[in-house]
Amino acid sequence: MNLSDERRGDVLIVRPEGRIDTNTSEELERWLMSRIDGSLKRLVVDMSGIDYISSAGLRVLLMTVKKLRGSGGQLVLGGLNPSVRQIFELAGFLSIFAVEADVDRAVAKLTGAAAGA
Repeated sequence: MNLSDERRGDVLIVRPEGRIDTNTSEELERWLMSRIDGSLKRLVVDMSGIDYISSAGLRVLLMTVKKLRGSGGQLVLGGLNPSVRQIFELAGFLSIFAVEADVDRAVAKLTGAAAGA
C-alpha cells in the first residue's frame, strides 16, 4: 500500500492506494494517527485508489472517525469504488461515515462550499 497526503486549506486529504488488509492496516493506522492532532478538524480519506478493505481496515477508519469526532472534527470518505462501497454497506458503516462521490465533493462537504453543479 502506498500513502500520501495533501492539504487544501485546513482540510487534510489522505490518499491510500492498494489494499487495506491485515498486512497494511497497521501502517495506515500509524500514518493517520501521526497526522491527527488536536488542531486537525477536517479529514478526507480518498478511497479511489483502494481496491479492497478488510475488517482490519474498517477498524482503523472507525477508530480514526471516533478520535476526530471526540475532538470536534469530521471525516469524509471520497471515491469509494463499487466493491469497496459494498463492503462498507454490508458492515453497516455507511451510516457511520459521511461518503461523497469524489475528493472534491468530500472537501466541499467539510468546508461548506457548493460542490459541482
